[in-house]
Amino acid sequence: MTRIYSGPLSMFGAKVEIAAREKGVPFELVMVPFIEGDHYEPKHPEVLRVNPVKQQVPVLVDDEVSLFDSTQIFEYLEDRYPSPALWPRGIAERARARQLEQKSDEVFFPNVIKLFGLQEAMQSAPAIAACAGCARFYEEMEGLLATREYLAGPYSFADIAFYMACIFADRKGAGMTDATPRLLAWRTRVGDRPAVRAVVEPMMRFLASQGRGVPAFLQR
Repeated sequence: MTRIYSGPLSMFGAKVEIAAREKGVPFELVMVPFIEGDHYEPKHPEVLRVNPVKQQVPVLVDDEVSLFDSTQIFEYLEDRYPSPALWPRGIAERARARQLEQKSDEVFFPNVIKLFGLQEAMQSAPAIAACAGCARFYEEMEGLLATREYLAGPYSFADIAFYMACIFADRKGAGMTDATPRLLAWRTRVGDRPAVRAVVEPMMRFLASQGRGVPAFLQR
C-alpha cells in the first residue's frame, strides 16, 4: 500500500493527496503530530528517514520508492499512474504547465509566507508589498484563463498547486477580488472537484476546531 505522510495544515501535503485522489491511487494517509505554531512534533520516524535534512511532509513511500517534495511526488505519480493524465500531452504544453506549478510554489507563495509573520502589521510596507505581489500574480493567471478553463489548458498539477496556495493566501489576507472574475470562476471549478473537496474540507474543519479563520469562499 502506498503511504502518504502529511499534516492537517500542510499545503504541500494536501497537493499530493489531491493528486493521488484524482488518479484513483489507493493509499494510506498518515497524519503526523501537529502542535500550535504550525509545527509538527514529534517528527515522524518515516519523515526523518526519507527527508532527514528538511524533516518536512509530504513524504510518499511506495514499495522501494521513498520521496519527499510535492513536485517530485507529482512526477512520480504521473509516471507510475499515467491515466488519468495530470500533465498535458504535448511536450511544449507540459513544459509550460510545469513552469506554472513551479511559479505557484516559488513566485506566488513566497509572498504568502511573508504574510505569516505580518498578521498584526497588515498595513506595514512589507505586508502591502506582499499583497501587491499576490495581486500581480492573480492578474497574470486571469490573462491565461481568457482562452482556457484551466491554467495549462487541461486540468493539471498546476491547478492543484495554485488552488492550495490561493487558500493560504486568502487565510493570510491576500485573497482574490472581483478584479479577476475568470480566476474566481476557475477557483470554483477546481474547488468543486470531488478529489479537492475530499482534502480541503477536512483541513477547513481542522482550522475551525483550532479557532483559526476559514476563508469565506470555503465556509459551507
